[in-house]
Amino acid sequence: MNALPQTVSPDIPDPLVIAGRTFRSRLLTGTGKFKDLDETQRATEAAGSEIVTFAVRRMNLGQKPDEPNLLDALPTDRYTLLPNTAGCHTAEECLRTCRLARELLDGHSLVKLETIGDQKTLFPDVIATLQAAEVLIKDGFDVMVYTTDDPLLAHRFEEMGCAAVMPLAAPIGSGLGIQNKYTILEIVENAKIPVIVDAGVGTASDAALAMELGCDGVLMNTAIAHAKDPVLMAHAMKCAIEAGRAAFRAGRIPRKRYASASSPVDGLIE
Repeated sequence: MNALPQTVSPDIPDPLVIAGRTFRSRLLTGTGKFKDLDETQRATEAAGSEIVTFAVRRMNLGQKPDEPNLLDALPTDRYTLLPNTAGCHTAEECLRTCRLARELLDGHSLVKLETIGDQKTLFPDVIATLQAAEVLIKDGFDVMVYTTDDPLLAHRFEEMGCAAVMPLAAPIGSGLGIQNKYTILEIVENAKIPVIVDAGVGTASDAALAMELGCDGVLMNTAIAHAKDPVLMAHAMKCAIEAGRAAFRAGRIPRKRYASASSPVDGLIE
């Protein structure tokens, strides 16, 4: 039901590829916390996002005919919807939610799996997440999994067959930015599936840093939706993602303790 390409396309330079689907944008955005669906739509357009995630348990996809419908604001011929299991605290809840999403979206298989383990910090319950991921993969889902920034755990999810691993930069909604860039870098350097930083981004420089570390993309919601001007912040995040990716591909200069002359002194006329 998605109009976006479902297989790898040679026509897209430097594509993001997730579960065989090709995307131009490396910025994934959420749909919660905006004041209404009109603001959601305008911010999503400003971000240039192609993958948009939503909480299945909170968002109306037509099951409530008298309420605003997400599909009217973000139609599936323009966007790839990424159902997520936000609000789920057990593996069983996650499984029911993903199966409901597949039913509501006519067989849609791409999902974001998250299992909340602590209500205060919203840190994931990785044990329950592992249990749910194993069942979902066997059930034919393409699982993008939200997890801690543990390199060994990220590798475990990859071995299981997850489509992407999504380590947190900091607690959900905190805006603290990447708190441990070395563990994120370790995950990136060893992963053979996309690494999408998820949660904790606060401003454009946080998004740019994630991309400069070599991450394949960034997913964010609060940083845009709770900004003073969400649409303008969405545009800023788009620019940051593009700049950070370009800087990563270009290759930064090595860090040095001392400056070096911009022009060599050897060979100057005395």
